[in-house]
Amino acid sequence: MPRVSKEQIHAANRMTAIEFLRRYRPNSLVKSSARGEYQLAEHDSFKINGESSVWHWKSRDIGGKSALKYLIYVEGVPFVEAVQLLCEESPTYIPVRHEAVERERPPFRLPNPAPNNDRVTRYLLGRGISLPTIRYCIERKILYESAEYHNCVFLGKDPQGVPKYAALRGIYDYGKPFKREAPGSQKQYGFCIPPMQPGTTVAVFEAAIDAMAEMTLCGDAADKYRLSLGGISSSGKEPLALQEFLRQHPEITTIELRLDNDAKGRMASIGIRKIYADRYIVHDLPPDIENGDYADMARTAAHRAACR
Repeated sequence: MPRVSKEQIHAANRMTAIEFLRRYRPNSLVKSSARGEYQLAEHDSFKINGESSVWHWKSRDIGGKSALKYLIYVEGVPFVEAVQLLCEESPTYIPVRHEAVERERPPFRLPNPAPNNDRVTRYLLGRGISLPTIRYCIERKILYESAEYHNCVFLGKDPQGVPKYAALRGIYDYGKPFKREAPGSQKQYGFCIPPMQPGTTVAVFEAAIDAMAEMTLCGDAADKYRLSLGGISSSGKEPLALQEFLRQHPEITTIELRLDNDAKGRMASIGIRKIYADRYIVHDLPPDIENGDYADMARTAAHRAACR
């Protein structure tokens, strides 16, 4: 296992988060409404001061100042790898050249697929997702395993079936779980599990794995659209993924809100229900587990079944 020295850690800590972002992630920086402050294009609740480099990710309630801490807690890079990246000792790391225009969207880039989906399948089975549901998503080319890090890649496509969005989920649960979106992802095209036959109901989830979990709990029934929002916001705004989905599917009459059963999920459900209640039949159906999600329910159900 690779290690890093105290000197390397000290050197890595010299770079501030704002310096790192300006040098290597210029297209992710977006000026916020506050003077001298920026936010990330991928996470609007992440704020960073352009002078002091002090940053705070409000939705996760974490913060810091250094590039090292940013890489570890925001991008989910393992500690040793993060130190190596900042010391420019990683052979796989290619710095992004600085661009003058900060609001320009980076080109959409998907990870290369692995020869098979074995590791992702094992991971999802361990999370309580059934094999038929996993295969259903793989066969429809909305789920695959990345070649380099063996992450789960959950795809969102435009009406022509072209991928425009990808949520990446690490398959290792030690440390902070790796979760991020592929560069250039367009959030209005969310991961969506289609039904076997066109229907009039869409179930809405915070994350792709929750959509797969609920399908598993329903006996693998592909009886409705299952849409991931790719996260939720407390701003009260109409979710981009749901807005675009409903535009593409005027036949929809019913929306099932299956967001997490925690304070943030409950608040988001209330806000979404207010937006759509006058145009759709809206059911609020949180998971039957306090402070949990459908993935938690599926894992618990799978564990109980294994113990019988």
